[in-house]
Amino acid sequence: MLPALTMGDPAGIGPELTVLAWKALREQGEAFLWVGDPALLAPHVPVQIVQNAHEASAVFAEALPVLPITLPVPVVPGQPDGALAGAIIASIETATKLALSGVVSAVITNPISKIVLKEAGFGFPGHTEFLASLCGVPGEEIMMLASPRLRVVPVTVHVSLREALNSLSSERIVQVGRALAVALKRDFGMEAPRIAVAGLNPHAGEGGVMGFEERDMIQPAIDVLRDEGIDATGPYPPDTLFTDLARPLYDAALCMYHDQALIPLKTLDMATGVNVTLGLPIIRTSPDHGTAFSIAGKGVADPASLLAALRMARELGARRAMNKGKTS
Repeated sequence: MLPALTMGDPAGIGPELTVLAWKALREQGEAFLWVGDPALLAPHVPVQIVQNAHEASAVFAEALPVLPITLPVPVVPGQPDGALAGAIIASIETATKLALSGVVSAVITNPISKIVLKEAGFGFPGHTEFLASLCGVPGEEIMMLASPRLRVVPVTVHVSLREALNSLSSERIVQVGRALAVALKRDFGMEAPRIAVAGLNPHAGEGGVMGFEERDMIQPAIDVLRDEGIDATGPYPPDTLFTDLARPLYDAALCMYHDQALIPLKTLDMATGVNVTLGLPIIRTSPDHGTAFSIAGKGVADPASLLAALRMARELGARRAMNKGKTS
């Protein structure tokens, strides 16, 4: 099976990244199906409208296979338009249905604009939460950012920092830690994954001088995970957890909030970082960047992160098939 790639925001760099990825992969036989409007693609790009994934595999070497989603209005690169929101959502829904039915092996999502969708009435903070709802597992979604140099998982994601602090709990840390341990074994092929848990406060609280969350919330969660046989350690001071000396000592860092996880990952490896959603019955990856409206249509977009997302989707799919049913 091959994966499905969504359209993303048509006014962003998603369409041109799709073409660049097809050009890079067509001779390697690593096919994908694009769910979008063929009118977005450059006129010189050969396109084949297909009805199913089998057709897409057959034509990939000669043309970019497209399962069409028709846009209601013309698109101007770099100028987002709320009138396109319905088509953006339809592309995600279509790709997810294909994955849930086993027609495609994974969903790779091109970037969307959260503001554009929200203004159009979209009821989710982002891709991650929407996919969980489509898959029937709302609340179980967990975001991982992964690259060859670092893997990070934030316990709280698309909420304000104040709300993130208010919603942190030992129970949620344990829930995310369990799911992370399962994913590292099943999807990343690690027999005994090592999870480093970040503290919340400066110096991980400095024994209570700078906060008690480490003592009262994070350490108890680590104890539960360890009692369950999960190699979780910490809490570690966040300012030293991501150094060159520290990173080789763990396989993934469990972080307390969005930016604590994403800033080090994007600083270290923005080009090949991949967003992976854990906790879903399907495989979902995404490039680790946004719509980049400011450069859309200018021919300077870098497909490295999308290619990494496509590659990781294939790898995760192969491991998940090999380790089917493995949860411990």
